[in-house]
Amino acid sequence: MSFKNRVYGCAIIKAKNANYNADFTHQPRTLPDGTLYATDKVLKYSIRNYIKQFAQSEHVFFTKTFKEDLKVRDIKQRYEQLFSDDESDKKVVLKNLLDCIDVRLFGATYASKKANISIHGPVQIEHGVNKFAPAESYSEQIMSPFSTSEGKSDASTLGSQAKVTEAHYVHSFSVNPYTLQTQYELAGDGHKELSENDIQILKDALCRGVTAYSSTAKAGTENECLLWITLKEDSTKMVPSLTDLLSISDDGVIDLQKVSDLLEVISDDVDSVELYANTSFVQIDNIPEGVKVHPLS
Repeated sequence: MSFKNRVYGCAIIKAKNANYNADFTHQPRTLPDGTLYATDKVLKYSIRNYIKQFAQSEHVFFTKTFKEDLKVRDIKQRYEQLFSDDESDKKVVLKNLLDCIDVRLFGATYASKKANISIHGPVQIEHGVNKFAPAESYSEQIMSPFSTSEGKSDASTLGSQAKVTEAHYVHSFSVNPYTLQTQYELAGDGHKELSENDIQILKDALCRGVTAYSSTAKAGTENECLLWITLKEDSTKMVPSLTDLLSISDDGVIDLQKVSDLLEVISDDVDSVELYANTSFVQIDNIPEGVKVHPLS
């Protein structure tokens, strides 16, 4: 069944003695005023990784894969890996791309010599902004068991890794399934549409994807909370970003008072509000009235 409701919400990612999203110097990313932030790409990466692990029947197009010589495939080679059709018919390429769940969710820019296709994704994720004021970053030295001097020295290589003491990144997002309507019309019969099942997989990944991703750099990062606001199917209401409506105190308490105030104003347009959190471990104040609370895991 196709999904037809617009959604607004936010996902909160907690990082404790961890580096949720490093820049190319391996430091935690900061805004010009020093505020810690994370790109939308890191959350999308965790969602794709979750789908590959726990929804293996789904195609994920935008993921790094390797050829037999261990070189990374380019976009055309990835297409050829998944599909037997060539690129001579753009309509077929469009249908094939829509067969991939990450394209149905996030859209795609596909560029090759024979086909150039741009798909505006219905799921738009904002950069995550840390709302926990005491957050600080620090570096620690690490030592490699190998030298890099090609035998000229016996000394091991020293390096460093940067982490934050504690941060709570808030990613606001929206879902508008109608952005794909033009692509559906161009693809013709037989294409896949954004479905209720796709949205359930997305919600599962927003609840568990960061926690499920296991690496040295990401150790200490975990999904903390997901707020999911579904509007009525006929609603045309526009909802502002939730990032500035949510606050986190110095002791880690999440306050939803301003979100509650917003929901009162738009109540006639709201179909349902869901909150996913392990409330035994996370304290959330001023939960809006009528919200369905579910465990995060």
